[in-house]
Amino acid sequence: MSDKMMELVARRFRTLGEPLRLRILQQLEAGEKTVGELVDALDAGQPNISKHLGILYDAGLVGRRREGNAMIYGINDPMVFRLCDLVCRSETKRSKAAFEALNGRTKVKR
Repeated sequence: MSDKMMELVARRFRTLGEPLRLRILQQLEAGEKTVGELVDALDAGQPNISKHLGILYDAGLVGRRREGNAMIYGINDPMVFRLCDLVCRSETKRSKAAFEALNGRTKVKR
């Protein structure tokens, strides 16, 4: 992988490293939403949601369009959900293995 490509990949991971951004993406997975709808769904402030939407937009993960006075956001790169699924599966396996290792070392007295 070239240095330029590594930087692009690292940028994508940095973008996804913020839990609120992941929550926004999760909301948008069901379909397009306005900023106001995201504010209500995520119980977060409008300036904060708008800031994170801007970061997601700049990274190419979401798209936006204007409809009247409203800005509507939607997923621009659905591959992000495959990546999240891979990470979730990996974390589930890791947690399960850690639990089993702990369980194997701990004896329950009756």
